[in-house]
Amino acid sequence: MTPLRTAFLVLVALGAATMPAAAQIRSTPPLVEESGKLVLDALDHQLLLPRPDWLTGDDAALGRVETTYRAEDGQALLEIYPKGESEALWTTLYGARISRDENERTLADYRAALMVLHANSCKPEVTGFFQLGQDNGDNDLAPLGFVCGAYADRYPAFAGLGEVMVASFQRSDTGVAIIYQEWRGKSFSPGDPQSWPVATGVVEARAKELKAEVALSKAD
Repeated sequence: MTPLRTAFLVLVALGAATMPAAAQIRSTPPLVEESGKLVLDALDHQLLLPRPDWLTGDDAALGRVETTYRAEDGQALLEIYPKGESEALWTTLYGARISRDENERTLADYRAALMVLHANSCKPEVTGFFQLGQDNGDNDLAPLGFVCGAYADRYPAFAGLGEVMVASFQRSDTGVAIIYQEWRGKSFSPGDPQSWPVATGVVEARAKELKAEVALSKAD
């Protein structure tokens, strides 16, 4: 399941979608780099993000990645790929979705919906979730981990492939952000980390960054 499709379906599951996915407008992302952070301005919010972890050196990040951005009245989705990769063909994807939500649903609601939707995209016998840390209530969540050893047969374009994902959840008084990174490779055994498309140390480090170095706030 692509992140765009997943992001839209999360809203559907929560009863918050306002327009069909096809109506979303692709445009240049309102994204800048400041003091070593990426800053996304969308839906009257500002989201601070760590740089892509596959980049090295101090050169500007935005000239060394590919991006896509879609937005409509109530949701905005940013995706970042390594240079040369794309929405259709990627091995690593870094993304963020912001949606308007005035405290109607907890972050735990969003996490539960995301888990159901991701689980439905994969073969049940090779699907698993894990939590990296402890929750502190329904609106202060530990990062979520997901392993999909093989996509479900109804996604023939992804036959022979699997993915690992980590996601972090943030909210303001009027909005929610889901920030995530995914790694895709050949089908694998979730119980054998050596077969994963990414080292477990990379997954754990990125999860910590997406928790500690992300901030969502109302724009000035």
